[in-house]
Amino acid sequence: MKPFTTVAVAFLALIAVVHLLRLFAGWEVVVVGFVIPVWWSAFGLVVAGGLALMVWREAHSEEA
Repeated sequence: MKPFTTVAVAFLALIAVVHLLRLFAGWEVVVVGFVIPVWWSAFGLVVAGGLALMVWREAHSEEA
């Protein structure tokens, strides 16, 4: 894998893990006085995790 691809996969996977932790820990996030609902992290987990998986799979399909 190229270095940028590795960094992108690691970054997206880290974001997915933080969303997963927020789902289980129930951390409160406030942006400009608006409380972000915890269930939004489920959406963030699916998006970030899905992107990480797609980038990783694309990088490994080019090597074969």
